[in-house]
Amino acid sequence: MQTRIGTSVTEVAYLLSIGELVAIPTETVYGLAANALDEKAVQSIFRVKNRPVFNPLIVHVKDAEQFSKYASEVPAICLKLAKAFSPGPITFVLPKRNVIPDHTTGGGNSVALRIPHHPLTLELLNQLHFPLAAPSANPSGYISPVSAQHVFDQLAGKIPYILDGGDCPVGIESTVITFEKEKVVVLRLGGLGIEDIERVAGKVALQINQSSNPSSPGQLKSHYAPKTPFLLGDAAKLISENKEKKIGLICFGDVEIQNSAIYKSINLSSKGDTYEAASKVFHAMREMDAAGLDLIIATLIPENGLGAAANDRLERAAAEK
Repeated sequence: MQTRIGTSVTEVAYLLSIGELVAIPTETVYGLAANALDEKAVQSIFRVKNRPVFNPLIVHVKDAEQFSKYASEVPAICLKLAKAFSPGPITFVLPKRNVIPDHTTGGGNSVALRIPHHPLTLELLNQLHFPLAAPSANPSGYISPVSAQHVFDQLAGKIPYILDGGDCPVGIESTVITFEKEKVVVLRLGGLGIEDIERVAGKVALQINQSSNPSSPGQLKSHYAPKTPFLLGDAAKLISENKEKKIGLICFGDVEIQNSAIYKSINLSSKGDTYEAASKVFHAMREMDAAGLDLIIATLIPENGLGAAANDRLERAAAEK
């Protein structure tokens, strides 16, 4: 199969309507999209990604009015948050209607819904009569793609078309939330900060279960990982313990570590901006993974803003496989 990169929304809509997979841009990462209501097409997502079939998919819709078509209960606080932050990097996990196939939800009884904030994908969704299941467009467990080229490098020959919407500005997956008696529960840290959600919904609860049996998207313990060995922690100590190796360092803020073992270094934000760091974390991991290193070492960043979400991705990349 030849894979093309282009900007034809009409062609992508046609391919999706006949059960094909395509890659689509969002503000967070590129998604591998299929008709969320077509079991055969959804099964193709799991096959192409080599994704565990129990790992639920996020379903993308054009607006919040669509929520009640696919979810049996939509709390008032959900609509309030959607009005405040959608389209945007927030996903709502709600009890599913039977129209959503079990394959799409990993066999679970809830569905993850979100409205992506990208003009091409919103135009696409407005042309379709079905929602799109779209996890990140990369082999399962590897670093999420934030450009059309990233998708091509990994999925060329496996899908017919990549809709090129440029680099993803947020650069990290959506924040995933659910509700317990109108209280917001965060299931995955992501591109919308907890502080922003709490300004609208009050105090939230965190239920960030890094699990081998996830109840929502983005809960696998080992995920977002480069192929190069990856360690996270005290950079000076880790470099000292591995000084015979060719090391790449991912750091943050006003830091300076001089060591001859460091072959390549990337600062996620020299000015200490956690939003900038989050937008660069996948770019940095991919660049390091292509540099022919023996080892990648990264440091944690402050937890404010999107720091906690960026740290979540670094921690999962460093988790034992």
